[in-house]
Amino acid sequence: MGSPPTIDGAFARWLADRAGQALVGLREELGFGDQAALKSAGDKVSHDLIRAELTRWRPQDAVLSEEDEGSRLAWAAEAGADTAPRLTSDRVWIIDPLDGTREFAETGRVDWAVHVALWARNAPTPHGLVAGAVGLPAQQRVLGTDYPPGYPPAMVTTATADAGRTIRLAASRSRPPAFLTDLATEVGAQLVPMGSAGAKIAAVITGEVDAYIHAGGQYEWDSAAPVAVATATGLHASRIDGSALKYNEANPRLPDLLVCRKDLASRLLAALRQHCG
Repeated sequence: MGSPPTIDGAFARWLADRAGQALVGLREELGFGDQAALKSAGDKVSHDLIRAELTRWRPQDAVLSEEDEGSRLAWAAEAGADTAPRLTSDRVWIIDPLDGTREFAETGRVDWAVHVALWARNAPTPHGLVAGAVGLPAQQRVLGTDYPPGYPPAMVTTATADAGRTIRLAASRSRPPAFLTDLATEVGAQLVPMGSAGAKIAAVITGEVDAYIHAGGQYEWDSAAPVAVATATGLHASRIDGSALKYNEANPRLPDLLVCRKDLASRLLAALRQHCG
């Protein structure tokens, strides 16, 4: 296939696309008769491919991947996470090889993703992410920071024009936050159930929904790549208390976030303060 692009954003896109193609091929090869086997194989195939390419083309960089030994645990500094080699590295790739294994293993589902993000120590942004790509293999597209999607013109509206329109709020299919229904009622939002975090944030990026709120448990690899693309696009991204998202922390647990249109951020953050106080 030849050498990949040297620029990090294009490399992230290339890597997410390659892993996505492998996952689509695996679905076709194994079918959906044994969902547990398909999930396990999907995680391994994508992880091994991404790890091998990073070792080959970015050997000096550190990696934080969901599928690495220990990463699936709720790491804590007292358990030794503060001594991880990545914490002294200037560049760390944050990877979710298969975001949305449940959807990946279900016939006809397209709301699963591949996440590839790069954190850099001297990045100009609070979150430290300098490149990223979200592969949506079943949708045959990759969203990346090298060519950030233009924000949909139809969604950039004035407050007056937007006042009567229902906010579309992406929500987890399986574990939406308990407060989300009440919050949606308060702000006049319609909940739109979707699969993986990457697919939900991608839907905000493309204008299919207006916001995504999550609380209750995620890790850095669940949001790093989609947040990198979302902020490059011009969207708001923060913790649900409005504080900055931070990556390559000793404990990679990052349990909540808000990604939305910038014109909705203050309204949604005010509602979140009421419900999550």
